[in-house]
Amino acid sequence: MNTKTTYISKDGLDKLRAELDEMLAVRRPEIAQRIHDAKEHGDLSENAEYEDAKNEQAFVEGRIQTLEAMIKNATIIDEHTSTDHVQIGSTVKVKGDDGPETFLIVGSAEAKPAQGRISNESPVGRALLGRKKGDKVVVKVPAGDFAYTIVEIS
Repeated sequence: MNTKTTYISKDGLDKLRAELDEMLAVRRPEIAQRIHDAKEHGDLSENAEYEDAKNEQAFVEGRIQTLEAMIKNATIIDEHTSTDHVQIGSTVKVKGDDGPETFLIVGSAEAKPAQGRISNESPVGRALLGRKKGDKVVVKVPAGDFAYTIVEIS
């Protein structure tokens, strides 16, 4: 079982709990009913509906286990972050070769890079953690190295 700490905002944790509740109260019973109905149609060896329901059941059960582990190991991100160094929950404005960018450092469960929400486990997130305003940071990624200067932490 996964015992890795999940860093997450209070809002993000609420969303995970809501998804888990839906999986347990709605999706699991729906799939059980589909399997029951498919079994009544006779020969299971050639029953595509039964196979589809079993596959979906496996996915839902896996997702339930993942959600339960994430919630169990959740650590709420402090919303009152320090502005003198980068930490999870910080909004960091940087200046790089491609111009200025803004990143919000979040836990991996809430990362959405296209929206500027990067994981503390990503190469950029790891490189920024613990740094101060004015620090120059070099991020090593497979595509090459990126250099950033931290302009502001909020």
